[in-house]
Amino acid sequence: MPLFLRTQRLEVTRYGKEGHETHRMPEGMAMTVDFEIEGQKFVAFNGGPVFKFHEAISFQLNCDTQEEVDYYWEKLSEGGDEKAQQCGWLKDKYGVSWQVVPAVLAKMLQDKDTKKSQKVMKAMLQMHKLDINTLLRAYE
Repeated sequence: MPLFLRTQRLEVTRYGKEGHETHRMPEGMAMTVDFEIEGQKFVAFNGGPVFKFHEAISFQLNCDTQEEVDYYWEKLSEGGDEKAQQCGWLKDKYGVSWQVVPAVLAKMLQDKDTKKSQKVMKAMLQMHKLDINTLLRAYE
């Protein structure tokens, strides 16, 4: 079963002969790939091995249920860097950072009652994979 149910590749542009002295990529290799995941459009650029993934870029998955959190956490963390798992963040086997977040978390953290929001923050900071029930108990 695929990780995401609704995905599609939209467009691919390829490197040509022009500019080879600059980009050093083989003619015909994918340069950009436009794709869609669960209705969200993305463009990936193939800059070669010089450009690495890092924490400045991450993908956020807002999950409605704990089952969704568990599913995406399990699939995305498989083969990834266990040391990079904190507060709902993980790094997958390709070095891509993901935030697997309960959708309700933003509402709790933005609550005008700062005592409630700070209790949620404190609880979240103790977690690797986020647990909705634990966050809700801290919020209550």
